[in-house]
Order: sequence, then C-alpha cells, then structure tokens
Amino acid sequence: QRRSLAPSQLAKRKAGDEEEDWHPPTTRKRQKPVSETESGECYRSPFRKPLAQLTNRPHCLDSSQHEAFIRSILSKPFKVPIPNYKGPLGLRVLGIKRAGLRSPLHDPFEEGALVLYEPPLLSAHDQLKIDKDKAPVHVVVDPVLSRVLRPHQREGVKFLWDCVTSRRIPGSHGCIMADEMGLGKTLQCITLMWTLLRQSPDCKPEIEKAMVVSPSSLVRNWYNEVEKWLGGRIQPLAIDGGSKEEIDRKLVGFMNQRGLRVPSPILIISYETFRLHAEALQKGSVGLVICDEGHRLKNSENQTYQALNSLNTPRRVLISGTPIQNDLLEYFSLVHFVNSGILGTAQEFKRHFEIPILKGRDADASEAERHKGEERLKELISIVNRCLIRRTSDILSKYLPVKIEQVVCCRLTPLQAELYKNFLKQAKPVEELKEGKISVSSLSSITSLKKLCNHPALIHDKCVEEEEGFMGALDLFPAGYSTKSVEPQLSGKMLVLDYILAVTKSTSNDKVVLVSNYTQTLDLFEKLCRNRRYLYVRLDGTMSIKKRAKIVERFNSPSSPEFIFMLSSKAGGCGLNLIGANRLVMFDPDWNPANDEQAMARVWRDGQKKTCYIYRLLSTGTIEEKIFQRQTHKKALSSCVVDEEQDVERHFSLGELKELFTLNETTTSDTHDKIKCRRCVNGHQVRPPPEGSDCTSDLSQWNHCADKRGLQDSVLKAAWDAAVTFTFHHHSHEEQRGIP
Repeated sequence: QRRSLAPSQLAKRKAGDEEEDWHPPTTRKRQKPVSETESGECYRSPFRKPLAQLTNRPHCLDSSQHEAFIRSILSKPFKVPIPNYKGPLGLRVLGIKRAGLRSPLHDPFEEGALVLYEPPLLSAHDQLKIDKDKAPVHVVVDPVLSRVLRPHQREGVKFLWDCVTSRRIPGSHGCIMADEMGLGKTLQCITLMWTLLRQSPDCKPEIEKAMVVSPSSLVRNWYNEVEKWLGGRIQPLAIDGGSKEEIDRKLVGFMNQRGLRVPSPILIISYETFRLHAEALQKGSVGLVICDEGHRLKNSENQTYQALNSLNTPRRVLISGTPIQNDLLEYFSLVHFVNSGILGTAQEFKRHFEIPILKGRDADASEAERHKGEERLKELISIVNRCLIRRTSDILSKYLPVKIEQVVCCRLTPLQAELYKNFLKQAKPVEELKEGKISVSSLSSITSLKKLCNHPALIHDKCVEEEEGFMGALDLFPAGYSTKSVEPQLSGKMLVLDYILAVTKSTSNDKVVLVSNYTQTLDLFEKLCRNRRYLYVRLDGTMSIKKRAKIVERFNSPSSPEFIFMLSSKAGGCGLNLIGANRLVMFDPDWNPANDEQAMARVWRDGQKKTCYIYRLLSTGTIEEKIFQRQTHKKALSSCVVDEEQDVERHFSLGELKELFTLNETTTSDTHDKIKCRRCVNGHQVRPPPEGSDCTSDLSQWNHCADKRGLQDSVLKAAWDAAVTFTFHHHSHEEQRGIP
C-alpha cells in the first residue's frame, strides 16, 4: 500500500504509532528497464544521485561550526549589484593600479566644450617613450558652466586661467579683470575657481582653497551667485557677521582644511572683516584670492592693501569695472599687487615710467621729452596689457534690452535761485580764491551749493543758525515753512522727480531706483514716498550686511509690492543687482564719474527684461552742470576724480574753480551752450553732427539732444512742464532705433 510522504501525513502517523518506524515499500522491478539494453548496458548518468529522504529533523551543528559557517558568509568580498559592472569601486582602491592613460575630467571633444589647456601633440615614437602616469591631460571647463558662458565670457575665463597658471607671463600668477559693469565678471571668476579646484594638466586639483574678498554689501551676493551657478556641488563659507571669537574660529577652521575633499573650499569675506582678522588668515596658504571692486587697493599704504599683500598666495585676481587709467601711482599699486615686480620697485617705476610720461604730457615739454614720454607710455601699456583684460558694455547690446540714458536739466525754483544768489554774494568764495589756494570754506561752499540744488530743506538749518552765506536767508522761505514735511514745489529737481514717479506709478508696473550722494536727500525721498503712499525700501551705510542681501532679493522678486528702492551711492552703489527695477534716477552728480557709472549700472544687467530708463537730473546753470561737464570733458585727466580736498585742488585751475561759483539764469543748458552744438536749431536737433567736427567732442557719447518736441520718453514728456529745460539722450542700441 502506497503511503504519502508529505510531512503532514508523516506527522499524523507518528502521533498514532511513535514506536513503529515506517519504511517506504520497495518498488517492483521492471521486467524491461528503459535505461538498459538487451545486452545489459545501463545509460543512467553516473553523476545522477538518488534523492535524499525528506525529514523534518534539522542537522545539528556545534557552536564552533556554526560560527565558522556565519563567518564564511560574511567574509565574501563586496560585489556591485549591477549586471556586468566593470567600473572602479572608488577613487582609491588599495593594491589596485588602474591600467591605461590618464583621462581629463570632462570630454574635450564634446560640442561646445571650453578647453583651457590642450596637451602638446606627440609623435608615435614619443608616445611609446612617455610615462603614462605623468602624461598631461586636457583641462576642460565643467559643461554645467560652459553651456551658459557667452563668447566674451569664454574668452575671459581662458585669459584668467592662462594668467593664474603663469602661462601668459612666466613667473607671474596674477591678473586684472577690468570688464565694464554688467559683463559677468562674477560668473567668469566662479568658473575659474571651480576649474582650479577640480582639475589641472596633472590630473589633480590645481588648488585646495580659494578666497573672495569683496565689499560688505556683496558678500551675500557672491554666496548666492556660487549657489546659483554650481548648485549643490560646492559649499562656500560666507563670513557676514558674528562675534570676533566666532569669526576667528571659522577662519582657523577654513585655513586648517587639507586634502582632496575640502568641505568648504571657498571663503567669502568683506574687506573690513579681512583687515580685522588678517592674522588668522596669514597662518596658512590659499591657492587663489579674488579681490572684487579692486580699485579699493589703489593706495599701497592703507592697511587693507598691506594685509592682503602679506597673504600667502601666488595667484591673485583683481576685479574692477572702473580701472584707474591716468594716475600712474595708483596704476602701479594695482599691477604690483597682482604681479609683484613686473614693473620693478616703486622707485624704479617712478624713474623709468612716471617722470618721463608726466614730463612728456606737460604743455611746455620739448619735442624730445614728448617723444620719450610716448615711448615709455607705450612700453607701460604693453607690459600691463599682458595681465589686464578690458571689454566695454557695448557687448551687452546683443543680450540686453535697450537702455535710454537721459541727462535732464531742471530749472531752479524762485526760492532756490534767490538763496543761490544770496549765498554767492555773502560767502564770496570767488574772492577767497584770489589768494591762490583753496580754503576749507571754499570746499564747504561747494557742498552747500550742491545741497541747495537738491532742495532748500537741506540748508534750512544753516539758514536758522545764520551761517556764512545764509544770513537773512530764512526770510526768503515761505511763511510757516517746516522741514517736517517735504514740499516738492520748492525744488526744481524734486518737482520733476515727483512727476516722474507719479506718471510711472499710474501708467505702468515699472519699479524705480533713486540714487543720491547724501543721506539727507534720501530722508526727503522717504517723506515724499510716505506722503504719496509709495511702498519703498532704503539701503545706506547704516544697514547690516545680512539685511542688505535680504531687501535686494525681496525687491527683485516680481511679486514684491515695493515701488521704490532708495540707494546711497557711497554705501551700496557697487556690485548690486537691482534688475527688479528698470528706471533709475540719479538725483545728483558726483565728482567721481566712476561712482555715477557704478550706480547707474545697477538696473541694466544680466536678467533685465524691460527697456531701461536712466534719468540724470541736473540743476540748470548751476555747479551741477559744471561737475557734469568735468565728467564728460575729453582731456588727458584722471578718469577718476575723487571728491577729496587735495584732488579738487589738483585737478582744477583757479580759473575753473571761479566758474563753479556762478549762476546762469538765462540758459536752458549751460553744457549745451558751451559745446556750441551744430546739430540743433533753437535747442532742437535737426541734423546729425558734421563728420570730424570738434564742436560736439565733449558730448560725443550723447547721440541726441532735444527740447520737449524731441522727447521719446512719455514719462519725461509728462514731467517736462514742471521744470525741465533741456535733455541729452543716449541709446544703447542706436542702430536699432535709427538715431544718428
């Protein structure tokens, strides 16, 4: 009888008769087995084994055997759970040497690849002799970055890499990035840093760490830019506040980082913080230092310059959108910082370059001195241009919307005119100049007149105290006048500004940036905004670094309700990106044209989608027009005339200073009168300037000048009747606009 061998049936039978052992019955022998032939040969496989009997009794092992069995399982080598995987198991594998040639980090033959270094071509014979472990490889920019770089930025990255790797000037590792504002200097430097931190011809990182030193208002901006372009690939360390002990601890931790996998390889720090904590940063070495807004280092005697110069790093990049062009000592300081010794010592530079060049530019120079000066100037330029790259903002015309820059001459109100004339009569600044030197009172007179042009409220306190030049001036103010409330009708420029803001607010969704040199003027802007119920934000020197970054980010958001961004040109005019606005009002001019250029470049930058309007307001016939003429005059003067006492004295003759203290009430534009413009008839442009004409050389960059009939800007046209007398226009895309 067949019995089931199922475990359940076996268990039942055992429960019934535990003593009886059951044996399966023997099968009957087949008479003619299939596997055998008649001759008795068996074809059953010799490897076939009989099936083992199934029992539910486990095979018992002692503890030592069990432990040995488990260890044998766990000791098996790790295998990548991917079918047919043949790649490396990690960056470093002990005891394993990779076969074959070294390869670059990125494919140099990929379409659009930016190759910074290409190994020299070798003959077949040389390839057999070369050590494969020492063969140089291509250096290729990460495709994540090279895909977004524009042609001029690709050229800039190649130039920077050649300079810091000593391929342009043997033995020198520095350069000056002098592109104008808005050309993407930050992105080019981030690309350089990322490439140096990741690769080199030797198939290893060129540097371990990099440092960015910038103005305090740009520390957070640099951090955001690194995050924007590199995503989570790198974690920069930004120092933008904290106690001295906390900052020192972070800096010491940064300097102590070593090896291929540095957690935070980029340090971003402000000039002020660097100067205060320079000791902690000078204990180690840094592969690369980048100095943003590097024109701060034009004086080699200041503490910041000396602290940075003592930093242990050969590779130095200096960024400045407004490089010094004519002040030779400042030029020497900048070049000496990035490439020490390329121009010799300061004494050698002065003897070989500065003295001959200055003598050659003197009006009384002989022909031989002039010729020698030109030769030395050419020699200097040829040396410096090997480590300096400069491109103008004309390149941006291909990528950005139209920019319309307008100089708006505004008539003084009767109150301003009376106060202005009264001051010139009482203070008599011209008479003091006859002694042959500039006094402190003459310089304070310049400041007083500039403030009066902005608004009479700014000099009201002086009128109350009856200071020199303002005695009896209080009687000229309207009865019951108070500085607590702003009265736009008392200032020509403020009246025009009020019209511009009102028309912009009511006819568009544009945002406006208001820029001034004086915080007192920003106070007036605040009063005006509160009176008109405009939402605004304000950035000046009193704002902390963290808060600056937050309000800029919020203002640039399309959903933010703020209509106006108030900016102090002294505190935050450099490097800020305010593309949330497309209209900018430069309320007062600065002696230093670089400050004005920096402030006006805040809105016309990468990311801007709208047509940009720049309004530069000047008071007609006053000191402000003289300042503007000084900025635009094409003479061999320094391009950066800073507003310090010694510089005013150095750059202005007594005759020119006397002209500052005059008021021309009969003109629509003193600047337009001075150039004797041949384009205009009765103040309206009727034809393009004659070719080769010198009469318009001072305003050659202004391709359009007009009265109200020639205006194309509807906002300014609506404000014309308030106080505007004349305008100069400059379009970034002249060929698209059809403007001669």
